Amino acid sequence: MAESLVIVESPAKAKTIGKYLGKKYIVKASMGHVRDLPKSQMGVEVEDFTPKYITIRGKGSVLKELKDAAKKVKKIYLAADPDREGEAIAWHLAHSLNIEPSSTCRVVFNEITKQAIVDAFKHPRPINMDLVNAQQARRILDRLVGYNISPLLWKKVKKGLSAGRVQSVAVKLISDREKEITSFIPEEYWSITAQLEQKKTSFEAKFYGVDQKKKKDLPNKEEVDKIIKQIQKQDFIVSSVQERERKRNPALPFITSSLQQEAARKLNFRAAKTMMIAQQLYEGVDLGKEGVTGLITYMRTDSTRISDTAKNEAAQYIRETYGENFLSTVSPAEKKKQNAQDAHEAIRPTSIMHDPASLKNILSRDQLRLYRLIWERFIASQMAPAVLDTLTVDFNVNGVIFRSTGSKLKFPGFMKVYVEGNDDGKTDEDSFLPELKEGQKVKVQNIDSKQHFTQPPPRYTEARLVRTLEELGIGRPSTYAPTLDTIQKRGYVGLEDKRFVPTELGEIVIKLMEEFFPEILNTDFTAEMESHLDFIEEGKEDWVQILKDFYKDFEKRLTVAEEEMKEVELEDEIADEDCELCGKHMVYKFGRFGKFLACSGFPDCRNTKPIVKEIGVECPKCKEGQIVERKSKKKRLFYGCNRYPECDFLSWDKPISRPCPKCEGMLVEKKGKKETKIQCVSCDYEEKQL
Repeated sequence: MAESLVIVESPAKAKTIGKYLGKKYIVKASMGHVRDLPKSQMGVEVEDFTPKYITIRGKGSVLKELKDAAKKVKKIYLAADPDREGEAIAWHLAHSLNIEPSSTCRVVFNEITKQAIVDAFKHPRPINMDLVNAQQARRILDRLVGYNISPLLWKKVKKGLSAGRVQSVAVKLISDREKEITSFIPEEYWSITAQLEQKKTSFEAKFYGVDQKKKKDLPNKEEVDKIIKQIQKQDFIVSSVQERERKRNPALPFITSSLQQEAARKLNFRAAKTMMIAQQLYEGVDLGKEGVTGLITYMRTDSTRISDTAKNEAAQYIRETYGENFLSTVSPAEKKKQNAQDAHEAIRPTSIMHDPASLKNILSRDQLRLYRLIWERFIASQMAPAVLDTLTVDFNVNGVIFRSTGSKLKFPGFMKVYVEGNDDGKTDEDSFLPELKEGQKVKVQNIDSKQHFTQPPPRYTEARLVRTLEELGIGRPSTYAPTLDTIQKRGYVGLEDKRFVPTELGEIVIKLMEEFFPEILNTDFTAEMESHLDFIEEGKEDWVQILKDFYKDFEKRLTVAEEEMKEVELEDEIADEDCELCGKHMVYKFGRFGKFLACSGFPDCRNTKPIVKEIGVECPKCKEGQIVERKSKKKRLFYGCNRYPECDFLSWDKPISRPCPKCEGMLVEKKGKKETKIQCVSCDYEEKQL
């Protein structure tokens, strides 16, 4: 008969842990929180900030099952996730099951492996009330903001809106970036590039300056013509050759934010998808003979710390697989942000022996891709730096300096396994230069000048926004994915080419928030509040006092907003087409999945249809319709005929207007990470684009 009951959040986690603990333990899942603040009311007494918790609707049967199981055992262990949220779940369970929080009822572990589980159950502890109070403070703080400002927005702007501390700052960042882009004035500049040749090797040299002085740019064509006239028919003479060795260190193991950013860059995963799959890998996957096994450590962390056991295991693997010279001789410096909770290790594989290749037929495609990213990043973090030989060559052409740079990988080090991505999609590649010596004359093949214009700052991708929020100290590992999800569901922002764009609704809400609740949108204020929450967790501050200090000024602003905030009427933008059902104007509306067209005669006429964008290509199948952009249910872009369903033409690649010069077939644009190609769908014709 079982002696102990263990309660975790999810059935998958329960199944994995149950396998390790054996028959003396019953392992049950609470399915997340069992108590929370009520949805229908504030649920907080603002006099003393006492929360009013109720059993979550639908959790009655779960609680009954847990209570029945509790009656049959001598001891109950609460094994929710090892963070603030998990500690709060354990505290709520303790209250519901009449467990004394100060008893040794709490068990925590950073990875779901047999050794970690066995060790954790040898050292149970009381519930950490500092962690619980930090979570309570965040929950109540967000409730005070949301349940006071949201009704104001419903009354003054539109029903169904919401306001929150972190989500409002995120929308403001997106809105401010759009203003920067709109107000940006491009500036002209030029470049001059010489195509040179030495020993049948072609390479480039770019204009650098005049008389050994670096010139930032060439502002206009007159300046370019002046330089070209000065170097015309002149020899390119090597004036200096600088060689040096450069080391490049590996990236540190993943934390939550860096995992979300890299998964977005390399796998095209949304933040929510990354966290969902990481949760599956953490809770356990059935490995056949090994049974259900947790493959990665806990995925909500802001620490790059690694255990000695994991370091030693990685070192042994690197020696045996790549050789002693590929192993780092120094321990990678752990990067700890200011106010990082540092409660867990970095995200890493629970065992290096579970290499991605061995899991190819076990994990789903997306699970394998994310696991490989985590596995390779961790291995690379323990490897030696890459060594590159760099070469910088200057050419003196009648007093004008041209510069050519090249690099060659001398020793791959960690790059043998993994190279970190970046937001621009660029990768490190060798750029070889031939052997050159001072005083040497080099053959000139061509000199080309190009006009350029400065570009505005780019819109935020999910990865770039997560990085910005992290750098500003806003939010914590568990908040990034739900924040990005919420601002889209509320219609405050949309996505265009995977980049955030504020909607009219988002702009209006931010304008009102800036006027009446500026501290909510102040990045310093929001970051400071996160610090207070961290101090509560560390037992350095009183959570009720923090809420009192916040609410004192917030309440005054609420009173002013109630009296002075004017109603805003959102006028629908009229489209240049009429409803085919009733003849009235169609208008643009914004819903959960973005912009769409609706009849202005609503509710009498409920006609709606998606917005389609023609690309200027005739349908190659029916020869009558036009090709338009569409989106699949999974929001993947594809191209189809506007006469659908009469014509069922479909292409995942963008068709282009001209036919294949070889077979007259359809040409499509195929975008890769490094280049874009034009290919024929009927023959082997192909051309590369810049």
